[in-house]
Amino acid sequence: MPQVPLLIQVLKKALREKGITYAHIAQSIGLSESSVKRLFAEGDFTLSRLEHLCGLLDLEIVDLLELLHAAETRVAELTEAQERELVGDARLLLVGILAISYWSFSDMLETYRFTEAELTGLLTRLDRLGIIELHTENRFKVRLARNFSWRKSGPIQRYFEQNVQREFFESPFLGTGELRLMLHGSITEHSNRTIQQHFRRIAEEFDALVEQDRRIHHQQREGTTLVMALRPWELGIFTGLRRHPETATTPKIVGVVESSRSKRSRVRVKRQ
Repeated sequence: MPQVPLLIQVLKKALREKGITYAHIAQSIGLSESSVKRLFAEGDFTLSRLEHLCGLLDLEIVDLLELLHAAETRVAELTEAQERELVGDARLLLVGILAISYWSFSDMLETYRFTEAELTGLLTRLDRLGIIELHTENRFKVRLARNFSWRKSGPIQRYFEQNVQREFFESPFLGTGELRLMLHGSITEHSNRTIQQHFRRIAEEFDALVEQDRRIHHQQREGTTLVMALRPWELGIFTGLRRHPETATTPKIVGVVESSRSKRSRVRVKRQ
């Protein structure tokens, strides 16, 4: 991953952990909040402004560089072969999902039908795949980056499209913790991009909350899936009713936001 976008992610994470908002930054450097947001969006920081942000965080620039180096060592995407190995073994996939959802070895052992030897073996395979870093006494550290995503059209996404997607959307989304919104309207390309930016911010907030809740006992957490989708689209039967369907430019935009909670953890699949 290029260093400037990664540096912005590291800065955002550090600011969020300190509870420092864009409004706070704007007040401290004499800019409008919208100007600060633009600085972060474009990554256009002078050295003096970067030093000022470090001051707000009680960090030296060298400390920020160490955080950047630590972020660079994390895995942003698995290879095709690594994903194939995961989907080729349901038990390995389950333990992988639990591991990146911050379940401990004892939590997994208590909840699922594994022997200690079986679970240790599966964690060892995840370590070999680079998904976790396995330590003594079956303690482990997740090696995936905060911006980690499954490969586009890769084995994991194909697996979920073929085996999980239908089951996920079969829900009426009326249960506790469930929500389905389906919005329809004609909007411009600019508005589409604006909504996509909001989606990315929601995804960042989701990841931050996952990180925040990781220290809470697993029985107080529920595996939660968030799917956000947006694309120019028109129902096929409607297109068939057009006077000139072959020239349709699909001006309709449909936005769908889905949230599902279950006792078992599921993968959040990001599709772009």
